[in-house]
Amino acid sequence: MRVSKAETTMNYVVLVLFALFALLPILTILTTAVSPKIGAEPGIHLGNFVEAWEIGGFGESLLNSLIVAVIVVSCALVLSVLAGYAFGTMTFRGSTVLFYLFLLGLMIPAEATVIPLFFDLRSLGLTDTYLAIALPQIAQSVAFGTFWLRAQFRSMPESLLEAAALDGAGPVKALTRVLVPASIPALTTLTVLVFMWTWNEFLIALVMTPSGQRRTAPLGLSNFQGQYTSEIALLSAGAVIVALPMVILFLFLQRHFIRGMLEGANKS
Repeated sequence: MRVSKAETTMNYVVLVLFALFALLPILTILTTAVSPKIGAEPGIHLGNFVEAWEIGGFGESLLNSLIVAVIVVSCALVLSVLAGYAFGTMTFRGSTVLFYLFLLGLMIPAEATVIPLFFDLRSLGLTDTYLAIALPQIAQSVAFGTFWLRAQFRSMPESLLEAAALDGAGPVKALTRVLVPASIPALTTLTVLVFMWTWNEFLIALVMTPSGQRRTAPLGLSNFQGQYTSEIALLSAGAVIVALPMVILFLFLQRHFIRGMLEGANKS
C-alpha cells in the first residue's frame, strides 16, 4: 500500500510535535538547573549540581535507592520468570484461579495496603530497613512481571520445548537454556520498568522509614525542596541528579527495551 507525500509529511509533523511535547519539560529543567541563582551573575552555572549534591546529601539517598532497586529488580525478575514459566507453559489444577490472584496485585493500589503493611512489618521489627521498602515493591512488581512473562512464554514456539525435551533437558534446563535466552528483550523491558517504578516510589519509602534513616532519592529531593523552595536552580539541579540514574539505565538498555515493547505490542 503506497503512502502519499502529504500523509508522510503529516506523520512527521505529528511525530515532531509529540517529540517537542515530551522534550520541552526536560529541556526546561536542564536549562533551569544551570541558570544563575537569585543575585548571581548571568551565565551557565554548572556549580549548581555540586552545591545541590553537597547541601541535599544526595549521595546517601541515591545509594539507598540503588540498594533497594537492586533488591527489588533481582528478586522480582527471578520470581516473575519462575511464575511466568509455570503459568505460561504448564497446566495444573487451579492455575487460572491462582493467576487471577496474582493479577490482584495490579488492581489494588499501594495506598490501600501501605498502612496495614506498615503495622505488619513493624511487628516483625523490619521498619527502617531496606527490606521494609523492598518487600512491598517486590510483591507489586511480581504481579506485573508474572503477567508480562506469561504472555512471553506462551508465545514461544512449542517446538523449542519439544526439542529441549528430546535432548534430555528437564524443566529447569529448558527454562534457563532455551526460554530465558530467547526472551532477553522482554526481560530487559521488565528490568527497566521495575527499576523505574522502584526508583520513583515515594509513598512506601516514606511510610516504611519513619526515622528517615533509609531515605531514598525521591524523599531526599522532597526534603531538599522543603529547605530551598526559593532556589529554583538548585531544585532543578537536584531533580536532574535524582533522574540521572534512570536516564543512564534507559540509554544503556534502550535497544532491548524498545525491541521488547514492540514484541509485546505484536503479541497483543
